[in-house]
Amino acid sequence: MEQAFDIHRAMGQELGGVHIELTGENVTECIGGARGQGEEDLSRAYESEVDPRLNGEQSIELAFLIARKMKSDGH
Repeated sequence: MEQAFDIHRAMGQELGGVHIELTGENVTECIGGARGQGEEDLSRAYESEVDPRLNGEQSIELAFLIARKMKSDGH
């Protein structure tokens, strides 16, 4: 996500939006985040039959990351 903001800024453009699949449930469908969720965790609570979703904790982390990037870019 940070790279997307950086690339758009370097090109003199603004990132127009993002689409993220997410849920408030404690799923393990995406790796990463403060808990350090890794590939070995995926099978624990992988429930989606289609697109993997961020769990609630990962969603909040990403929202704050986006807000920080927008603020630092002068939005």
